[in-house]
Amino acid sequence: MPAPILIVFAWFQMLMLSRPKVITLRFRNFALQGLVIVFLAGVLCATDDWPQFRGDPQLTGVAAGVVPTTLKLLWVYEAGDSIISSAAIEDGSVFVGVQSGDLLAIDLQTGKLRWKYNAKDGIGESSPAVHDGVVYVGDLAGVLHAVRAADGKELWVFKTGAEIRSSPVVADNRVFVGSYDGSLYCLSAGKGKLLWKYATRNYIHATPAISGGVIYVAGCDEIFRGIRISDGKEVLRFPSGGYTGASPAVRDQWAYFGTFSNQVVGADLRRRRVAWQYEPADAHFPFYSSAAAAANRIVIGGRDKLIHCLSSKTGKPIWNFATGARVDSSPAIAGDRLFVGSNDGRLYELDLATGRQVWAFDAGSPLSASPAIAAGRVVIGSQDGRLYCFG
Repeated sequence: MPAPILIVFAWFQMLMLSRPKVITLRFRNFALQGLVIVFLAGVLCATDDWPQFRGDPQLTGVAAGVVPTTLKLLWVYEAGDSIISSAAIEDGSVFVGVQSGDLLAIDLQTGKLRWKYNAKDGIGESSPAVHDGVVYVGDLAGVLHAVRAADGKELWVFKTGAEIRSSPVVADNRVFVGSYDGSLYCLSAGKGKLLWKYATRNYIHATPAISGGVIYVAGCDEIFRGIRISDGKEVLRFPSGGYTGASPAVRDQWAYFGTFSNQVVGADLRRRRVAWQYEPADAHFPFYSSAAAAANRIVIGGRDKLIHCLSSKTGKPIWNFATGARVDSSPAIAGDRLFVGSNDGRLYELDLATGRQVWAFDAGSPLSASPAIAAGRVVIGSQDGRLYCFG
């Protein structure tokens, strides 16, 4: 039981024993209600992690907890090489890949290195996923690594046919990852044994999203697929509208993703079709950033230097915000605020409702990695090899 809950529980027991005849029934009910509230808060805090790319298997980019109203820089870790991989946060540790091939585990509170595992080849966009005490990450040699989260000990490796830029996702004791050999792999989480492999017609750059027993992937062959996680059988397929490197965000039986054809797509998974397409009229640039999906809004960065906020049901623009360079970083949402990096070197905090800038930090180097948010902290890496933590 978390410490705050233990304290309140002990207080309540002592109160009941010391003054049983004085305390009224109404007060006892009030105290019990307070205990329930604190218990629920403790449960919520216990799940306030960011264990994988985009925060959850649906890739929504929405944090479970909140962040302070005013942020300040808490620590910086010098990783020694470019960080394009986005961080995962679990049980007080930050896990992030570096282009040197290092997988790092860093203490969230202090910024001190806990351990370092070398993948022997660079870690690019593949971002770590943490599940049941194991960290999974892919490298540019096409190897998926399973490493013990407590001490960085290698548990197993699995070799695919080409580089891995997709981030692994874990569900039902299985690990799923795409490869540039064009295949989506399903491995047993415990031993790394191949359970099934699904072949597409081009690279799989995007991270797959999982919802309702189906894994969804937007491939570079311009086809959006749904594949059953139990046996690797295709259950859904339709044209995606363009070459796709971005990962889909899945929410309420809809999928949202950007394409290299200058479009953001809203796909109705029930009807198995693209329902709407948003295309900025005044510029023609690819969308490489992955969308964040919260309630009735979709937010995505563009290589047109803009952050776009759209209606999730119609794709109509609500607002956009101009940065100084392209936005490959994928937005993260915490409450009513949005966090996203830009290649102009700034981490932006925006009001989700209006797109108004609330705060910004100038890192002085491109931020193409995506923010991770957990335990009231925002973590992001930069291309000059620094990992920043704000809180």
